[in-house]
Amino acid sequence: PMKKAVSIRAVIPNVITIIALSLGLTAIKFTLEQNFYYAVICVVLAAVLDAADGRIARLIKGTSKFGAELDSLADFVNFGVAPALIVYIWELNTYGNIGWLVTLIFIICCCLRLARFNVLSESPKSPLLDNFFTGVPSPAGAGILLLPVIVSLSHFSYLLNKMENLSLCVMLFSSFLMVSKIPTYAFKKFKITKPLVLLVMIISVVLFGFLVNYTFETLFVIGLLYLCLIPVSFFHYKAIKKKHSLKTRSDESLFSEDVL
Repeated sequence: PMKKAVSIRAVIPNVITIIALSLGLTAIKFTLEQNFYYAVICVVLAAVLDAADGRIARLIKGTSKFGAELDSLADFVNFGVAPALIVYIWELNTYGNIGWLVTLIFIICCCLRLARFNVLSESPKSPLLDNFFTGVPSPAGAGILLLPVIVSLSHFSYLLNKMENLSLCVMLFSSFLMVSKIPTYAFKKFKITKPLVLLVMIISVVLFGFLVNYTFETLFVIGLLYLCLIPVSFFHYKAIKKKHSLKTRSDESLFSEDVL
């Protein structure tokens, strides 16, 4: 009997996900060699591919249940295991059992975050949620976690001399953000008006130039900007929720309730 062929549209996003997973595993390899420069670069590239695979899948209509599950498994390695091991081998191993315990907390929180995302993605939700995640997504959580390492690799490394136990606190803070229900921007449905298209293109070129020439300094600034956006997204969501409630006169939460 003829076997059913698989559309190339369904294969391309999965190939991108596999490449991202390979980058995450390579980051672990560089970490074991204590080459934190390339380890962080691999995680950043994996995050870029993670942002691209889903959008490409939707663009070419190549989404699939298999791809969604594969993406979650890759995210657990790329943004849970890999960054946690980077920070642990970079500094947290000096804290003994406490350092390893905090590392485990981050990895488990990342796993819980991804499991909750999978459940919520299958639940019907208000269109108002399209621009918001529940909690910080795992790539952003990994980025926040890696900020101390990024600072150490930049010209801002002198800042670390004034902060004790920074990596320990940042790992706990990032773990909390991932499993929290704080609404954060998803950047999926934002539209750019025509007058701003040229400006966005110019900013993209400038950003690319800074990333090439001042990689870790630029990543540090991007991380700080994202942290500043978290309270902005919270109050923005509250305003939208209030406006929605006034129209529908409903007290029902826009977030799907689950065990977390």
